[in-house]
Amino acid sequence: MMIAALKFLHIAALSLWCAGLVGLPLLLARHGPEDAQAEFTRRRLLTHNAYVRLVTPAAVVAVAAGTALVFLRGVFVPWMFAKLAAVGLLVLIHAWLGHVTLQAGEQRGEYDAPSGGPLVAAALLCMTAILFLVLAKPLLAEWPGPAWLLQPRGQPLPVGAVPM
Repeated sequence: MMIAALKFLHIAALSLWCAGLVGLPLLLARHGPEDAQAEFTRRRLLTHNAYVRLVTPAAVVAVAAGTALVFLRGVFVPWMFAKLAAVGLLVLIHAWLGHVTLQAGEQRGEYDAPSGGPLVAAALLCMTAILFLVLAKPLLAEWPGPAWLLQPRGQPLPVGAVPM
């Protein structure tokens, strides 16, 4: 029962997060130096509050619930690691979106927000890859990278104290 509730929470939060990653770039692209003060204020409050109060908490809940599901279900397989890499790209897109939100809100008239198209396309590509990996669960090779990355190098860690 707990796993079903976590899956529901994960999917609900993921839906909100992904909707924000698609909608906010398009809304931010509408910021312009020619905006009247009232229009600028309205759009700034909308984008800021959506990012801070809806999209970011949804991202945190989605990642936390997803992490809990990975450990509860013991899904330590190659397709999951590929999915986590795509989620990492979504996190980078989320961070860039936060940067654009801040710049558009703080530099009225001096900041020309980027076109929303490339950011939305990148987010949709990551979302599609995640959806494919979760639904298809493809059989991936054990390690797609070079074999020398898996070999110990026989060198000490670059820090003096190693936690046990």
